[in-house]
Amino acid sequence: MMLPAKPFYLKPLLLAVSSSLLLAACYKHAPEPATNQPQNATDISIWPQLTLPIAQDSATEQGITKLMAGMTLAQKIAQMIQPEIRDITVADMRKYGFGSYLNGGGAFPNDDKYATPADWIALAESMYQASIDNSLDGSSIPTMWGTDAVHGHNNVLGATLFPHNIGLGAAHNPQLIEEIAKITAREVMVTGIDWVFAPTVAVVRDDRWGRTYEGYSEDPEIVHDYAAAIVTGLQGAADKDFLGAERVISTVKHFVGDGGTVGGDDQGDTIATEQALFSIHAQGYVGGLQAGAQSVMASFNSWHGEKIHGHKYLLTDVLKDRMGFDGFIVGDWNGHGQIPGCSNDNCPHAALAGLDMFMVPTPAWKPLYENLIAQVESGVIPISRVDDAVRRILRVKLRAGLFDKPSPANRPLSGKTELIGSAEHRAVARQAVQQSLVLLKNNNTLLPLNPKQRILVTGEGADNIGMQSGGWTISWQGTGNSNSDFPGGSSIYAGIQQAVIAAGGSVELSTDGRYQSKPDVAIVVFGEQPYAEGNGDLDNLEFQRGNKTDLALLQQLKADGIKVVALFISGRPLWVNPELNASDAFVAVWLPGSEGAGVADVIMAQADGSVNLDFRGKLSFSWPATAQQQVNRHDTDYQPLLPYGFGLRYGEASTLSNALSEQIEQRNQLTDLVIFERAPRSPWQLQLQSGNDTAMVTSSIQQLAAISSRTFDKDVQEDARRFEFDGSSNATLSFISPFPRDLRAYAEADSQLTVLVKRQGNVPANVTLGMGCGDNCSGEVNISSALAAMQENQWQPLAVNLRCLQQQGMNVSQVFKVLSIQSSGELNLSLADARISPANNERHTAVACQ
Repeated sequence: MMLPAKPFYLKPLLLAVSSSLLLAACYKHAPEPATNQPQNATDISIWPQLTLPIAQDSATEQGITKLMAGMTLAQKIAQMIQPEIRDITVADMRKYGFGSYLNGGGAFPNDDKYATPADWIALAESMYQASIDNSLDGSSIPTMWGTDAVHGHNNVLGATLFPHNIGLGAAHNPQLIEEIAKITAREVMVTGIDWVFAPTVAVVRDDRWGRTYEGYSEDPEIVHDYAAAIVTGLQGAADKDFLGAERVISTVKHFVGDGGTVGGDDQGDTIATEQALFSIHAQGYVGGLQAGAQSVMASFNSWHGEKIHGHKYLLTDVLKDRMGFDGFIVGDWNGHGQIPGCSNDNCPHAALAGLDMFMVPTPAWKPLYENLIAQVESGVIPISRVDDAVRRILRVKLRAGLFDKPSPANRPLSGKTELIGSAEHRAVARQAVQQSLVLLKNNNTLLPLNPKQRILVTGEGADNIGMQSGGWTISWQGTGNSNSDFPGGSSIYAGIQQAVIAAGGSVELSTDGRYQSKPDVAIVVFGEQPYAEGNGDLDNLEFQRGNKTDLALLQQLKADGIKVVALFISGRPLWVNPELNASDAFVAVWLPGSEGAGVADVIMAQADGSVNLDFRGKLSFSWPATAQQQVNRHDTDYQPLLPYGFGLRYGEASTLSNALSEQIEQRNQLTDLVIFERAPRSPWQLQLQSGNDTAMVTSSIQQLAAISSRTFDKDVQEDARRFEFDGSSNATLSFISPFPRDLRAYAEADSQLTVLVKRQGNVPANVTLGMGCGDNCSGEVNISSALAAMQENQWQPLAVNLRCLQQQGMNVSQVFKVLSIQSSGELNLSLADARISPANNERHTAVACQ
C-alpha cells in the first residue's frame, strides 16, 4: 500500500518560516540534480535565512560580555574542550574547568557497567562542584555533561529503550516522537545529566551504511518533521517550558551529509551538489533549528573531499551566518583529528573553520588544550574566534539556566529512580513498537495468530532483548549483554508467551527449531546482530551472506508442513528474497528496544480470534529488489521490491510473489584491495605492538620495545619498510582500521592475501601471518617454514588463501585487522607490498593451510 504522494512543499511546516523563504526551506521532490557546478563553487542563496524562536536578549548578552571580560585565555580555551569521563578525574575538572565532558558509548561511572543511577548522580555532582570551585583555575562557570541518549537513556541499566529511529520513521507519528523525547529527557535528568547528543537527522541514501538505523527515513520529509518534534520533546517548547527542570539541551547531528556518503561508507565523502546537500540532507536542521535546538554536532564525513570539521563555508558561512544559528557547534569523537594536517592533539584549522567545542575523548585533551592556547598567543587563531566560540557556549549555558539551577544532585528529578524504566514510560515505548512494525507479507491472512493454537517460537532473536535492541545499547556496539541486563524489559518471546497462556493456548520456545510436539504455526525471530557506526558497513545488502542458518531453519519448518511467521530484526532493509519465499508471513520489526512485548500486541489476535491491534507501520525506506540495489524514493528509475510507504494492514491481500528471484546478480569484477604500496593505503593504518603496548606508526623511524620500523628505498624513495623483532617479547606489526571492512566478496572470489617480503638472517620457529575481526576473533597461519625457504635478501611474494584464514576462525565480514605478522623471536623482515587479490588476478603458491 502506497501512502498518497503529497508534495512536501504543500505540507504546513511545524514552525513558521518567512514567506519569502518557505519554498526554499522545504524539500523539493526530485532526483538529485545533475549540474556542472564546480566543486569549489558555492551558492549561499540555496540556504534559507531562518527566523529562530529563541532570540538574543541584551541583558543576557551584556552578562556574557561582563563574564568574558574577567576570563583568562586559559579559562576560555577550557570552555572549548570536552574530554571523556574515562580520561579525566574530578581533580582535572577542578584544575582546568572544562566547559563540558561526555560519556561515550560503553563508558560508565567508575568503569562499572552496573553503575546505579546514584553512581551517575554522584559523578555529575562531583564534576559540577569541581567546575564551580575557583580555588585552582579561578573560574566558577558550571560545566555540563553530554551523553548519547539515542533511543532512550541507553547507557543506564533499567532505562526505557525505545525503537531505534528507523522503526520510529515507519510509525509516521511526530506526536509520539515528541513524547518519546520528553520521556528520554526525564530519565536523563534523573541521573543529573544536562545535555543529549540527539536527534540524528541523517537522510540515509545508501542502506549499506552502518548507521542506517539511526536515520528516520531515506526521504527528508519525515526527517524534517521529526527533528522539530524531538528537539521540542527534549528541550521543551520555545514559548513554554524551554529548557526547564525536566528538559535537556539537544544536539541536531551530524551536520551535514552524513547519510549521503559514496557507497554508504561511514565517515566517507558526500559528493552531492550543494542544492541536494540542502534539499535532501539539511532538512533536519531546518526543522531542528526552528524548534530552538541549541547545539549542532559536526559530521565526520567530507563534502567533495573536504572534512566537515574543517569546512568554514558550511560551519560558519552557512550554518551560523546564513541560517542564523547562535548556539554552539560541537565536534564528534576526535573528528577534528581527521582533517588533513591535524591530529587529535593539534588542530587550529577546526577552530578557524567554526568549531566551537572540541570533543577529545582521549588523553589528547591536554596537549590540545595547551596547543590551542599557544596558537592564540602566536596569532594562528585570532582571539576573536575564541571569544565567539566561548560566547556561544556561555549563551547556551545561560539559556539552560545552568548558572541558576541547583547542582545536579539537587535538581527536581535527580535521584527519582522510580522514573527510570517506569511503567508509564514503558507503555509509551510499547506503543512505539506497535506502531513501528511493518507487515510485508501475509499469505491467506495467517496473521493475526489465534493464541489458542500450538505455537513454536524459535530463532536467535526470540528471547534476546540485546539483539532486539541493537547498537547503542548499554555498550557502544550493543554487544556483551544478556536479558538480565534489561530489568523490566521484555523479549519478543515473553510477549507472545503471555498472550498465548492468557488465552489458553500452548507455546514452546526453541533456539534451533526443534519441538516436542508438532506446532500449528512457528514464529521465527531472526536478523542482524547488534552493531554501531562503521562496524555495520556492508558492501551489499544480502542478508546472512555465506551463512544461511536462518534460511535453513525457515525451510526446515516449511518442509515439516508448518506455517511460518518470520519476524525480521534489522537496522535496515536487506535483500531477503529467499527468506521471504520461505515464509507465509513476514514482518519487519526493526530494532524494537526493551519492550519486545509490543510485537505480540499486533501479531497475536485476542482470545476470540478478533484483531487486537492492526499494523500501522509504513516503510520509510524502500525495500531493495536485489542485493546490489541502492534505491530511494523519487529516483528516476524507481523499481524497489517494495516501495516507500508500503505496509499491509489486516484484511489486505498480500502482494508479494511466493517465488521471488533468489538469483544473486553478477557483481562488479573485483580489483586488488591494496593494503600497503609505498605506504599504508586508506583506511588501513600501520600499528606496532609489543606485549600489551601499541603505537601507531607516525614517522619513518619508530620503535616500540621489542619491534622497530624504518622506511628505506626499494625502487623509489622510502617505498618499503624494514621491521626488526628483537625477541625480548611477543611483537606484532598490523594494518588496522577503526571500523571493519566487509571482505566477503573477496573470500567468495577465492582471493589471496599476498605480501612482498625480504628476510635477512634466521627465522624463528613461530612467525604467524593473519587477519583479525575483533576480540577473540582471528585467523592465522604459521609462515616460518615459507620464510626460511626463501632466498635471503631477495624479494619474494608470500600468499595465504582467505579461505584458509576463514577455516582458522576469521570472520571476513568484520575485518578490523587486514594483515598482521607476529613473532616472539628475533626476525628481520622487510615489506614492499601487501594486497588482497581475487582469483582472476595474478596467483602465487599459497602457504599450506594448517
